[in-house]
Amino acid sequence: MARGLTAERVRQDVDVVSRAGLDLETFLEEAVESVGRAVPWVSACLATHDPGTHLLTSARKYGDLRSMNSRDHEFGLIEYGTVEPTAFTELATTRTAAAGVHQVTGGEVERSGRMSSFMVPHFGFTDEARLVFRDGREVWGGMALFRGDGDRPFDAAEIEFLAGVSAAFARGVRTGLLTRLVDAPVAASPSGTAPAPVGPTGPAVLIVGADDAISQMSVGAEQRIADLIATSPAAGDPLSPVAGLVGAARRYARGETLTPPRCRVRGASGMWLVLHASPLTSFGDRAGDVVVTIEEARPPEIVALVVAAFGLTQRERDVTQLVLQGVDTKEIAATLHVSTYTVQDHLKSVFDKADVRSRRELIARIYFDQYVPRMGSELGPAGWFGS
Repeated sequence: MARGLTAERVRQDVDVVSRAGLDLETFLEEAVESVGRAVPWVSACLATHDPGTHLLTSARKYGDLRSMNSRDHEFGLIEYGTVEPTAFTELATTRTAAAGVHQVTGGEVERSGRMSSFMVPHFGFTDEARLVFRDGREVWGGMALFRGDGDRPFDAAEIEFLAGVSAAFARGVRTGLLTRLVDAPVAASPSGTAPAPVGPTGPAVLIVGADDAISQMSVGAEQRIADLIATSPAAGDPLSPVAGLVGAARRYARGETLTPPRCRVRGASGMWLVLHASPLTSFGDRAGDVVVTIEEARPPEIVALVVAAFGLTQRERDVTQLVLQGVDTKEIAATLHVSTYTVQDHLKSVFDKADVRSRRELIARIYFDQYVPRMGSELGPAGWFGS
């Protein structure tokens, strides 16, 4: 049980590693192993989510799951194509930090469609505990812990413990994201004078049929898909985000949600990609088809995500937004109805959190290597910078 000195030590350990500036893979592996000392598990799956849409952007598997047959694509369709109280999107929107299936269903785990149709028959898991990584404003990911035959269900004390490390996990994921911004690989341009973007230009399109298989794809789509592949041994199926979008698009087609699904994903090349999904109009036997578009993210789509990863207050975000627009300190003060000294205090805090020393460095930190080398260059046919 998650009680006593062990629980407190684990809580402290997770907090420490969340502040250590670790890359995402290292943080998640160390943190989930630490949690296992307080809340034992046989398998674990940790995911990152787009904080703006709560959709899956990557997944990693630990414990017994690593040696089991991958069914990640099927999981994405179920997780985001159906709804139940312990779905990650439901926990995010209801502001629930952690929940256990056995606990929520009163011991009738079969009432969970995810458990009865997927987890139990395919993996033999008999209970699941879930945690979302929330920093107070955004949700940056989630964790699912599993127990199998012969294991007792997760109890209330363990669920409470998991809820208590939600903010630390969010901090670690945010830090890992910023670490990737700094360390992202960049290829040299032919002239050798500036870095060039990695990968193809222009959008890629996939058509996913009612049988959940990709039936068609545009030229260049294979390169975009390849950029989703992570090198971590814990990484799940790189198409998991696509499966999640397809499931969500079908919910949208049924009128269960109001917005076509989309998410922002950091590719292995370091490039930010935006994935969109939309159900196609049904003709004949094509009912259920979904079109998925993968394209390079534009700066406005990423700025909010990067700024959120800094952990800024709302006022600090307001100041940062004006800085990015080139507004000087006096104008910022007038716009926000505060003194110039207050603006300078906010800027100092922003610089500290972003690990920069000036406005110029802040702008470069946000408009990172994906965009800066091409500012001022000609636009290509797709309406974006040419290569």
